[in-house]
Amino acid sequence: MGVFARLSDLLKSNINDLIDKAEDPEKMVKQIIADMQKELTKATQNYGKAKASERLAETKYKDAVSVSSDWENKAKAALARGDQDLAKQALSRKVKADEEVATYQQMYESISTQTVTIGQQVELLKAKLEEAKSRQAMLIARAQMADTKRQLAAAQGGFDSSSAFEKLNRMEEKVQQKEAEADAFAEISGTQQDDLQQQFAQIENEQKVDQELQRLMAEMNGNAAPEEITPETAPVDDSAANEE
Repeated sequence: MGVFARLSDLLKSNINDLIDKAEDPEKMVKQIIADMQKELTKATQNYGKAKASERLAETKYKDAVSVSSDWENKAKAALARGDQDLAKQALSRKVKADEEVATYQQMYESISTQTVTIGQQVELLKAKLEEAKSRQAMLIARAQMADTKRQLAAAQGGFDSSSAFEKLNRMEEKVQQKEAEADAFAEISGTQQDDLQQQFAQIENEQKVDQELQRLMAEMNGNAAPEEITPETAPVDDSAANEE
């Protein structure tokens, strides 16, 4: 084996080792989608908690506003009766309620802003998860196609096409030899059959000749009934015998 052939085999071996050690794309895609699903579940849960906190802060804020409004009405009622001291006491409670109103309003607005942000993140995760799911089948199919190409390339790399075609050529020569032998046997068989038919045809022809000979001899002998001539009683041609 030459130096370049050894280097080629070594390179193929190293590439195959790297591919085998690489992460399985199909498993990785499924894992990514599973992780995204977990993140979406967490984000959805956090969004639910944020909405609950928002509703609670809103309730606290509205309650504080209601308390402030109630103390103001009481102060008005006290002034209407001419009791300024009682009106001041009611307004003092209103001032504390207004402080709570400001506190709960700030809390409500902050939580509401955060809730909107979390809701947008949830929608974004949903969109990305749907996109990942839609791409999952395509990515897995492409990964499987790549594996198939690699396997075919590896199989082709270890396949000696010239040797295979030489074997096919030898098999074709053997088949042609068998076909020639079969044709020869058929031809010989047909020739033997023709010889046999010719022999029977010759016998039949000789019988017809003998019949014609008897007819002519009968006519020449005055229509006397000639003895039946058979191949055994037929006259022998001396000249033919002498020639033999």
